[in-house]
Amino acid sequence: MLFDKIYTRKRRAGAFVSLAGAAFFSVTALSGAMARDAAPAVDQGEASQPPLHMLVSLDDQQIRVYRGLDLIETSPISSGKRGHSTPTGVFSILEKRRKHFSNLYDNAPMPFMQRLTWSGVAMHVGRLPGRPASHGCIRLPRNFAKSLYGMTDRGMHVVVTRGSTDPVHVSHSVLPQPFAPATEVASLSNRTIEADPALRGAIRETELNASLTLIQPENPDFDQPLRMIITPQKQPGRVKVLQDLLNRMGFKAGPVDGVPGRKTRAAISLYQEGADLPVTGQITDALEARIRAEAGYEAPQNAMLRVRRKFRDIYSAPVSVKDLGREMGTHVFTALDFKPGDGSVEWIAVSAEGGRGGAPAGILDRIEMSDKVATDLAKMLTPGTSLTITDRSFTRNTGLGTDFVVITR
Repeated sequence: MLFDKIYTRKRRAGAFVSLAGAAFFSVTALSGAMARDAAPAVDQGEASQPPLHMLVSLDDQQIRVYRGLDLIETSPISSGKRGHSTPTGVFSILEKRRKHFSNLYDNAPMPFMQRLTWSGVAMHVGRLPGRPASHGCIRLPRNFAKSLYGMTDRGMHVVVTRGSTDPVHVSHSVLPQPFAPATEVASLSNRTIEADPALRGAIRETELNASLTLIQPENPDFDQPLRMIITPQKQPGRVKVLQDLLNRMGFKAGPVDGVPGRKTRAAISLYQEGADLPVTGQITDALEARIRAEAGYEAPQNAMLRVRRKFRDIYSAPVSVKDLGREMGTHVFTALDFKPGDGSVEWIAVSAEGGRGGAPAGILDRIEMSDKVATDLAKMLTPGTSLTITDRSFTRNTGLGTDFVVITR
């Protein structure tokens, strides 16, 4: 029987869930299982390899290519000379061309070009005199450039630093893990089965306590790494907050412009009079705390998480950073390979500004996000996804056709 075949196959998979309600069991579970059987198998060839990423050290004039934590290629480079220095920061490959000619410098040939910015920085074949000599690009030896070109795809990370840096393994609860849906379990009684002709005879008594796995829909973008970034958000000034709260409380503090003018001072005086406080019209820490408490004010979250796929924004949500006054540096966290249905994934980290901001794990300790945001990220997570945490701006060099570009100098 069809049910026996499906049931046996699912028992071998090792995960079971009982479904309450005979109609739901006979229609939803069976049709879901048949739909899964009819779906083509997912090719895991690409997903089975750790993500490729490149680290460029300007001080060492060297590029190192990693798969996950494994160093697989190294090469000397020639970066930008004085007056045309190569920027440091977090980039990704935006465009690839085997044959390319510069539109800035006399139509100079740039074979095996891999573009990092739309403003003219790229990796390509060029002369290596043993020192910085380019107009900002990263020159590579021909054989290495050709080999690298065949290994990379658009969107792969390139981190450019002054000194050398190495990827390290990192484990932290803030880093997303693949989504594992919770399932509710309910048993099917003999009475329920006997009442439904569709079930009578289809289930043996020994199978009453067995269950079926609810299939999580496949992620159609599982082969597309996400690019995520967390950056601080500018917080409203204390005067603006006070003006807004006084207005909400009916004290008519005037426009919320951050300027403690005549109307604001009058509103403060009126509040102080009603609260039996000394009437000064002046803002103090104690007054500010009292008004915030009375108005039920909750400080907004002070950072923003943004997510891109294929160079386009797909998600954003507020998060919080502890001790925002302390520097954060720039850190790139990358998820290694995993398969659909896996319950966990390992992460690695690269610090793009040396020791600035502290160690990667310490930065993660300062990040707080809601359960909803964590679940949303878990559902979207794909192999090779990266999370950049930085107190640098990304807006100047980030637009359509780019990932989040962070310049660190």
